Amino acid sequence: MPDLIPVFDGHNDSLLNLHLSTEADKARLFMEGAPASWHIDLPRARKGGFAGGMFAVFAPSAGDEDPGFTASVLGNDEPLPPPLPMEQARVPTLAMASILFRLERAGALAVCRSAADIRTAMERDTIAAVFHIEGAEAIDADFVMLDVLHAAGLRSVGPVWSRPNIFGHGVPFRYPSSPDTGPGLTDAGKALVKACNQLKILVDLSHINEQGFRDVAAISDAPLVATHSNVHSICPHARNLTDWQLDAIRETRGMVGLNFAVEFLHPDGPDGKGTNLDTMLRHLDAMLQRLGEDGIGLGSDFDGAPIPAEIGDVSGLPRLIEALGRHGYGSDLIEKIAWRNWVGVLERTIG
Repeated sequence: MPDLIPVFDGHNDSLLNLHLSTEADKARLFMEGAPASWHIDLPRARKGGFAGGMFAVFAPSAGDEDPGFTASVLGNDEPLPPPLPMEQARVPTLAMASILFRLERAGALAVCRSAADIRTAMERDTIAAVFHIEGAEAIDADFVMLDVLHAAGLRSVGPVWSRPNIFGHGVPFRYPSSPDTGPGLTDAGKALVKACNQLKILVDLSHINEQGFRDVAAISDAPLVATHSNVHSICPHARNLTDWQLDAIRETRGMVGLNFAVEFLHPDGPDGKGTNLDTMLRHLDAMLQRLGEDGIGLGSDFDGAPIPAEIGDVSGLPRLIEALGRHGYGSDLIEKIAWRNWVGVLERTIG
């Protein structure tokens, strides 16, 4: 059997699954094997060639206790969920950060604070984890919490999830819909982008609306990055990126990670049936055309959304890699999509 091509992935929600689990020993659960309904644990990661990625910390909205709910149960026309108060966001944020560091102490992964750290972890065959926050509700407008989290290892922040907060408005889960769904960044949000640039924290645009995207593009001096988003012209979901957004990302030498969530892939959105590898390849072809070979990667949304049955979970990544080869992508391009582009853009953002 040929060696697995390593995959560095733009987004997973495994920490949320572990946080919500009733299992006391979270590290053991991850290392020895999680429930079959989950997408990532260490045995399956090894089988699939999963080299690491952005490990998201996400504070659920009040009443949401089911892992994987984030993209699947919201209606097509629903408004944004209500804001999550800072004090309610901080407890799960710190709890999930703690789980990440406990996984590191147990030897399951290495928390990486630079692109060099990622390369070192990959050379040692250790999962390279980048500490990411999806929705900055736990961060105050004075950035005291940002300083503390950065010192702990935070290197990527999505200013908003799909709900409003003090920094701006997320994009709702609507189909069909433009991402132009409301106002952009607040003054605090603009200050957050500048603070992240100064600290060399990647600013993730995957859940931000169109005006917020424009605001970040006007302010940021770093590459524009959407860790887990798809092509709006193929699937007109509000969460996906329009052609001008893709062009703006390319102009900054940024990149986009292909989201595996079926409702962001299929042209029929949430009602799409039979989303498969061919649908994913269609999005990758479109990304390749708009972003170029250095601007595309993978952003699975593992453990955060339903994904195509042909992949199933992280152990199915080789089937996607094989499909890229059958589709005519050369070995150099496949390696760029699988991991090299992510390491490159992280060198240009977090250092």
